[in-house]
Amino acid sequence: QVRIVESGGGSVQPGGSLRLSCAASGFTFRHHAMSWHRQTPGKERELVATISSAGDSTSYADSVRDRFTISRDNAENTAYLQMNNLKPEDTAVYYCKFIFGWGQGTQVTVSS
Repeated sequence: QVRIVESGGGSVQPGGSLRLSCAASGFTFRHHAMSWHRQTPGKERELVATISSAGDSTSYADSVRDRFTISRDNAENTAYLQMNNLKPEDTAVYYCKFIFGWGQGTQVTVSS
C-alpha cells in the first residue's frame, strides 16, 4: 500500500526557515522522481520544485529559486524541502507528489 506523508509545516515570521519532510513507503522510493507543490485557497496547485530519482537533477519555480532547496535521502525513503528567507506569499499547503499519488499536505504560514 502506497503511503506518502508530509511533515514539518508550521508558522514562521518573514525571513525565517522551515524544513519539510516527505516520507513514502509501499513502492521503491529510489526509482521515482518526486516533486513539491503548494496551494492556497481559490488557486490552482503550483509546482514548487522537482528532483530526479537519484537526486542529481533538480528544478525550481522562479518564485522560490535561490531560497528553497529540494533534496532526498533514498536510504531513508524521505524527501525534503528546505525553505529559507520565507515570505508571506509562501503561505500555502505544501504537498509532495510521486507518480503514485499525493500526500495529505502540510500547512506553512508566514506572517509577522
